Amino acid sequence: MSLEIRKIVCFEEETLVEGFKKADKPLRMLGVAAVVKNPWAGQYVEDLKPVVREYGPQLGKLLTDRICDLAGGADKIEAFGKAAVVGMNGEIEHASALIHTLHFGNLYREAVQAKSFLSFTNTRGPANAVISVPMMDKNDGGRRSHYLTLQFNICDAPADNEIIVVLGASTGGRPHHRIGDRYQELKELGHDVENPAAV
Repeated sequence: MSLEIRKIVCFEEETLVEGFKKADKPLRMLGVAAVVKNPWAGQYVEDLKPVVREYGPQLGKLLTDRICDLAGGADKIEAFGKAAVVGMNGEIEHASALIHTLHFGNLYREAVQAKSFLSFTNTRGPANAVISVPMMDKNDGGRRSHYLTLQFNICDAPADNEIIVVLGASTGGRPHHRIGDRYQELKELGHDVENPAAV
């Protein structure tokens, strides 16, 4: 079953003022979404792997190339994330299948030379549903300045038999971040950074 893409949507947001104060450096948050036909819509399919292995690399390359271009180069991306929204005639598992595979996400991680995992959302909704892409620092999961969420929507997607697959990026952290990071609090609590839950 070949990948059918109905449209590609690019989203860019630039924050110049945050909290009544001008940003020292404007924050750019970016999203690139592919609206694809859901090959499993309206039916229960036990084995999703064949389609995942076919679609994952294609979507991973397409969206990675687009978002790196939009950012002005992979080296400009500091925080990243991913998301998928499945239409009403599909399962959450369908959204999950297309983004929770190394055949998809590793292409992005390798392009931006990341160490962190890609934070994510996988949801179901109608056309114009809010797409939320949570992000974190590409190399440091405890760097709270880069805990960000990009939100946008596509007025005519997803249709009932579609899935929106998204990559998100940020060129920096929140303009006036001042809540510290995990490591300071772990130290205050007497926890080991390597074993933060103390288990």
